[in-house]
Amino acid sequence: MKILSSEITSYKFYINRRNFIKSSTASMVASLIPLNSHAFHKDTNINISNQLDKNDKLNTYEEITTYNNFYEFGTAKSDPSNYSKQFKPRPWSISIEGLVEKPGLIDLEDLIKEFTVEDRIYRLRCVEAWSMVIPWQGFSLNRLIKKVEPKSDARYIQFVTVFRPDEMPGQKRRILPWPYVEGLRMDEAMHPLTILSTGMYGHELLNQNGAPLRLVVPWKYGFKSIKSIVAIRFVKDQPTTTWPVTNPSEYAFYSNVNPEVDHRRWSQASERRIGEFKRRSTLMFNGYEEEVSYMYKNMDLKKFF
Repeated sequence: MKILSSEITSYKFYINRRNFIKSSTASMVASLIPLNSHAFHKDTNINISNQLDKNDKLNTYEEITTYNNFYEFGTAKSDPSNYSKQFKPRPWSISIEGLVEKPGLIDLEDLIKEFTVEDRIYRLRCVEAWSMVIPWQGFSLNRLIKKVEPKSDARYIQFVTVFRPDEMPGQKRRILPWPYVEGLRMDEAMHPLTILSTGMYGHELLNQNGAPLRLVVPWKYGFKSIKSIVAIRFVKDQPTTTWPVTNPSEYAFYSNVNPEVDHRRWSQASERRIGEFKRRSTLMFNGYEEEVSYMYKNMDLKKFF
C-alpha cells in the first residue's frame, strides 16, 4: 500500500496526538518525547520504562522508511523501499506450529481485532552500529503466546519470514539461506517489551519495514526483529537462526546490545544515530537494562553475545 506524502503523520502532529491520548493505560508511549516515559502494563502489573534519554527524539518518517536492512529486497539501504513495491502483504495469515495446544493458521486481521494495538516508542540499534528511534504500533507477543497455549516443554520460539522470490527479488540471490529465520528464548518472547508490530508512525507497516507483521525486540540488535512473519514455531531446543548459521564467528543467538562486546570487524561502544552528525555512546541492552537484565544474570554476556 502506497502512503501519500500528504497522509504522512508529521513529528509535531504525532506527538500532539500521543499527548491527547496519554491517559490510555494500554499505551507504552509517554505523552511527550524526549522526556523519560513510563507506562503501566495491564498484563503484568508492572511499570515498564521506555528509558528514552532527554537527547532522544523520533527519527523522521522518511528516514525510517528509506534506510532499511531487508535483504529479501537487496543489500543496499535503499533497496527495500525501491524494490518492494510488488510485495503483497494482504491477505496474511500466520502458521502456529510445534509444541502448542492450539496449532493452526491464524488470520492477521483476526489478531488485530482481538488484541488492542498499542503505541511503543523504542530505540532500534543495528548490529552495524547505526540506530534510530521509531514509533511502532503493535501488541505484546505474550498475548499471542497465551492464546495458543504452549506445552510445558516449549522453551524457545522460532520465527520464519515469507519466501516469495517473485515478489522479493533479493531471495533470487544467495545472499542468505532462505527463508530468513530467527528465534527467542521463551522468557524473552514473554517479556512485555517484546511486540509484534503491525504499524509505525500511525500507519500500517510499509513493505520495506516488514509488512504486515514483524517482531520488535528493542534490547537486541535489529536483525533479531524478523520481518514479514508467516510462521511461529514452539520448540524444545534452541532453534536455528539465519545469521549465526551464515557467519557464526560474528553473530550469535542472543545478540543483546552490549557496548563491551565488539563485532569482529568494528566496535560496538558507540553508534551513529541516523540524522545526527556526531556518534553517541551505546547503552547496555540498548537502554533497557533495568527491564531485561534479570533474564541474563547468570550468563557470561561476552561468551553468549
